[in-house]
Amino acid sequence: MKKDPKRKICFVITSGIHYSRSSLILKKLSERRDVELQIVVAASAILPQYSDVVPLIEADGFSISAKITMVLEGGNPVAMAKTTGIGVTEFATAFDNLRPDIIVVRGDRYEVLAPAIAGAYLNIPVAHIEGGDVSGTIDESVRHAITKLSHIHFTTHEEAKRRVLAMGEHPAYVFNVGAPELELLERRAQRPKSGLINYLGVGDTIDLDRPFLMVMHHPVTSEVGRNREHVEETLHAVRDIGMPTIWFWPNPDAGTNEVSKGIRIFREIEKPDNIRFIKCVPPEQFIGLLKKTSALVGNSSAGIKEASFLGTPVVNIGSRQQGRARAKNVIDVPYDRTAIRKAILRQVHHGRYAGSKLYFKKGTSSRISSILATVQLYTQKAFHDSSLAR
Repeated sequence: MKKDPKRKICFVITSGIHYSRSSLILKKLSERRDVELQIVVAASAILPQYSDVVPLIEADGFSISAKITMVLEGGNPVAMAKTTGIGVTEFATAFDNLRPDIIVVRGDRYEVLAPAIAGAYLNIPVAHIEGGDVSGTIDESVRHAITKLSHIHFTTHEEAKRRVLAMGEHPAYVFNVGAPELELLERRAQRPKSGLINYLGVGDTIDLDRPFLMVMHHPVTSEVGRNREHVEETLHAVRDIGMPTIWFWPNPDAGTNEVSKGIRIFREIEKPDNIRFIKCVPPEQFIGLLKKTSALVGNSSAGIKEASFLGTPVVNIGSRQQGRARAKNVIDVPYDRTAIRKAILRQVHHGRYAGSKLYFKKGTSSRISSILATVQLYTQKAFHDSSLAR
């Protein structure tokens, strides 16, 4: 009797945080005898100025099947649109060469839309992690577009599953599995290393044995032209508080040049002596920092998901995470230095919150890998009225 061939599952990694959030899924897939794992690394995940994760992936024992250069510099909507177009072309070539049975993508960013489009046109089933969330920017539109291009859906909470069903997706292919990154937090407890943190980036030396803040302030694509003034409000608030602060460099979305320029000019003129600016850290170090920080400030999804599970106090600024389901650890504030400063002080005084399981489920990575390996595949999609949420 002829043995069934292994199912070829192609996992797309487009940023450093995507790799860290997906590493346990990759490990589970690599351990399966019925799976041939392919990893395609693209976009900012291969760019040193953001988070080149190729050495980290290889150090973890994974083989990379393809690398895709696609990011067009410019930090504006035109660059985002053209990057997506370049990505569609390059991913189509990679998928045509690799011939996967399933393509796995994650999230809501423009560089993730490209492989979803390419896979759909090549009649390759697409599996999407994190469909059904809302965020209030162009990312939300991209997320929903990826949902409609995808065949298998892994949502992170029940409300997200309801939204995916309301978009007419087949109920048998929508799975509420929780957020994989929270399983990573549950398993790893490495302490952050002051020597490493202070080796990276520029600015003040941070003593991790003292209370410190973390800042992750990314550009908002629907607010291009105003991102610099928005980040300046955060910069002034954090400087005025005076607590040691680890500030992560912004991602490459439209408006990143505005945020970067605002940071650079602020450093030159104001010369803050309490902030260290860094690009990225290894996943274990990031988790360690998030577990120990007095508060996470900015507009990153890490404040909504990872921080909720850990009970880390969060000051969420502006509209980037608008509409996302959140736990009690989050205080929302506008782009106003006074409001930001007061919220930070309030969160530092409050201390840690009880951890939330809003996005957490046991065995997330095992369940995702099992479904990917065994689910019956299809390519022709149809709208399912019976799945409309009532």
